Parts: sequence; structure tokens; C-alpha cells
Amino acid sequence: MHLVALVESPEHVCCRYRLRAFMPVWDRAGHTLELRSLPRGWWDKLALGRDLVHADAVIVQRKLLHPWQISLLHRRVKRLIFDYDDAVWSRDSYSKRGFTDLRRLTRFRAMVKSSDLVIAGNRYLADQARQWVPADQVQVIPTCVQPELYPISLHRPSDTVEMVWIGSRSTLQGIERIAGMLDRLGQRLPFLRLKLICDRFLEFPNLPVIPCPWSSDTEGIELANSAIGVSWIPDDPWSRGKCGLKVLQYMAAGLPVVANPVGVHPEMIVHGETGLLAESAEEWQDAISLLANDPQLRRRMGEAGRDRLETHYSVRAGADRWLTALNRLSHERLSA
Repeated sequence: MHLVALVESPEHVCCRYRLRAFMPVWDRAGHTLELRSLPRGWWDKLALGRDLVHADAVIVQRKLLHPWQISLLHRRVKRLIFDYDDAVWSRDSYSKRGFTDLRRLTRFRAMVKSSDLVIAGNRYLADQARQWVPADQVQVIPTCVQPELYPISLHRPSDTVEMVWIGSRSTLQGIERIAGMLDRLGQRLPFLRLKLICDRFLEFPNLPVIPCPWSSDTEGIELANSAIGVSWIPDDPWSRGKCGLKVLQYMAAGLPVVANPVGVHPEMIVHGETGLLAESAEEWQDAISLLANDPQLRRRMGEAGRDRLETHYSVRAGADRWLTALNRLSHERLSA
């Protein structure tokens, strides 16, 4: 099949991890993928789909098109696929207007009902789509990473232990919400450090911060040179739709992970085997203290996490799920 993907940008993080990464595997299987930025001008929006008749299927990634755009696209293309990795029908955790957005919900419903195949990043997202289309029309394909791009942490002996958090300035708001807890960790463990791989940085009175400007060229090395990966997200409808990319990156780098049991965290992290799930401030302090004081435990959990990632969340695993869905879609088209 020849696929055309309409994306925010070919360099956008969602496109890189959820589509572009699979291209070599798809190509070997006989499928080609063409990436195009979503139209922005009115004329381009009106012409949406006219030059896509050559495509066997068109993938719309995340964008909630206006119903009239969806109608145009549905009439002009052979097959329509919708791929999303966030609770796009809702406002985010930090919106002052709350989560409910009827306009987004209406567009999400229209997008799902007009698609021949819906690809959701986790089960929570898939369940939302299955309210309006048959269950087998919605497939779960998690965000995946390529393990080979991540050096495995060597957990070298050191006088300090580095926790690491990776993300954007928007999701850094989650770290700000637990700033007090993190600072108390610094008081309890004077040798503890927090490495922030981001485009904005925080300061804590008792927890030294290592600022590390994000770069795609260095993120793997910076993770591998750390000791413990941490992730905390709010327990709310938006966060339950998150697909856990930072957790997967920690696992790829061979780091044990400490995270709160929200959204996909309990699915990705096997408590006591690949990391620790901690909810209360006391549980977080105990989890970080345990790992910080036991390098052999960090190594064992990190290795188990890397194995789990390669089996369930690697590009190879995700590409196989996509191929199964595409082959089914192709057969349905031939038999129609």
C-alpha cells in the first residue's frame, strides 16, 4: 500500500515516533509512506484530498479536522486512518478552562466515525473511539522507540546519584506540582541530583539540579549517564491519555523507573521488576531511597526494563502491529 500521512510536521515528536520510525520496516514489507504537513491556508484546506487519489490510504495524525474537511477528505480518498496519542477531545491538565471542550469532542467523534481504521496510543484512548465505531475498527499501537538509539546505562559507581526527567517545558509543570516532595528527597539524600533534560529548568533549595538542554543528538547519552528515570503525571482525564514516551526512553537506556500509578504507567512498569510505582510522598521517598542506595538493584531493574521494551514497545513490535492492521485494511478494500 502507498500511504500518505497528514501531520503537524515531519519533525514533530508524534510523527517521528509514531510514523517515521516505522518507515524502513514498512518499506521492506512493500508499503511506502509519504509525509505531508497539514494544510494551513484556506485554499489548501478547500483542496484537501484532491491530490491524494493515488494513495491507498491517508493517515490523519492527531488533527481534529472540521466536519466539512472530514467530509471532503472522506469523499476524495480511498481509505482514511486516524492516528492519535493524546486525549485530543479534551483540554489538557493545565488548562484554566477545565477539561470539557464540546467543539473538540464533536470533531473527535466525526473524525472517528469517518475513518476506516483508528489507531490509538493506549487502551484508554481506544475505549473513547469505540463508543462510536465497532471495536475491531480501533487498534491499539503504543508509541514505540528504537532501542538501538539508546546506549545502555552502565550504572558506574559514583559519589552522587542522578535522577533524570526528560520532557518539554509544558510537561515540566508536572514536576512543579511535586516540587516540595522532590526537595524533601534532596534533604533526605544529600548525594541525590536531579538532571532535567528540557528547554526550561527549575531550582530547588535542597536538591541540586543538573540542567541539560534537550537535543536529539545527545538525549540518549544523557539518559544513559543517569541512574534513575522518574515520571509523574496528574491523575486526570488528559493524563490518562498520555502514552508514556519518557518512561519508554528510560527503559531503552536501561534505567529503573519510578512513576506514579496513573494512565499507562502501571502497564509499562512491572512493579518490583522494572521499576517502582509510588503514589504518596512517603512511597516516593522510599522508592528513590531504595534505588539510590542499591546500584545492583538499579542494574537488574534497568536490564529487565530494557528487555520488556524490546519485546513490547520497540519499533519492530509497533511496526508489526501496524502491518497487521494495514494488511487487514487492504484485504477489506479488495473484497469490498
